[in-house]
Amino acid sequence: MKNNLYRFTLLLVFIFCFTINLKAQIIDINEKWVKVADALNFPEGPAYDGKSTICLSNCYGGWITRYSEGVKDTFISKVDDSLLIEKTNGLAFGYDGSLFVCEYGKGKILRVSPDSRIEVYSDGYKGEKFNRPNDLTFDKNGNLFFTDPKSYDKNILDGRIFFVDANTKETKLIEDSLAFPNGINISPIDGKLYVCESAKQIIVRFDITRENKLINKENFVEIPGGDPDGIEFDVEGNLFVAHFGGKAIYIFSPEGELLQKIETPGSKPTNLEFADEDYKTLYLTEVETNALYRIRTKHSGKNNN
Repeated sequence: MKNNLYRFTLLLVFIFCFTINLKAQIIDINEKWVKVADALNFPEGPAYDGKSTICLSNCYGGWITRYSEGVKDTFISKVDDSLLIEKTNGLAFGYDGSLFVCEYGKGKILRVSPDSRIEVYSDGYKGEKFNRPNDLTFDKNGNLFFTDPKSYDKNILDGRIFFVDANTKETKLIEDSLAFPNGINISPIDGKLYVCESAKQIIVRFDITRENKLINKENFVEIPGGDPDGIEFDVEGNLFVAHFGGKAIYIFSPEGELLQKIETPGSKPTNLEFADEDYKTLYLTEVETNALYRIRTKHSGKNNN
C-alpha cells in the first residue's frame, strides 16, 4: 500500500512539473523554423511596418531588403543614394510609417519616408559623426534611442547610447560607458531600457527618468558562449535574445529567469522582430546561412508601430 502511494505521489509530482514546463514554453516544442528569404548578405535589423512588409539590412551588401507576402525585393540601396546609404544595420518603423535606419558606414541615423524619400534624421553629436550606429528603438512618445558602439573589448567602455527628441529633433548623449552596446529595446512591463553589452556577453537595463536620462543601471542576465545581439519583447514582458555565435535564441522572463532556449538554423542569429496580423510570428535574421526565418510563438510581440 505504501509503495503504491509513493508511486502515485511521484506520478503527481511528475505531471505537475511537466505541466509547469509546458506552460513556461513560449515557443511550442513542435514548432520549426521556416526559411522565407535567402541570398542575403549579413542580414540584420528586421523591422515590421504593421501591415504586411518586413525590411531588413544587408550589412555587407549596401542594400535594404523588403519582404512582403512571400516576395523578396530590394527596397533601397547605395545605388539609389550613395551620398547617404553605404552600410546599414538596425531598422525600426516610426509611428508615422517612416523607416528609421542605423547607417553605420557614414555614422548617421536616416529616415526613409513612406514615399521613399531619404533624409538625415541625426548626423552626429557636438560636431562629430557617430561611431557606428547599431540598433534603435522608440518609446511610446516617438522618442528615439539608439546604440553607438566603438571598440569591441570588454575592458574598453567607449560605447554610447543617444536619445533623439521626437519634437525638437535634438540629439542627446545619455550613456557613454558601455562595452559595445548592441541590441536595444524598452520593456512593455517595467518601462526600463534594456541594452546588450555584447563585448561583456551581458544584458543591462536602466530606468528612464521623465527627463529621458538613464539611471540605476543593473545587470539583467549574462549569456556566455556568444554575443547577445538583437532583442525583442512580447506583450508579457518576456525578453527574446538573438545569441550571435551561440546558435540559439534565449527567452527570459521579466525577472530574468530563463524560460526557453531555441536552437537556430545557423550559429549566428543577429536580430528578431514580431510580425504578421496577430504579432505571433517571430522573424529571425541569421548570418551563417544569410537568410530570414520565421517561427510561431504563444504570445504576441510588443507592437512599436
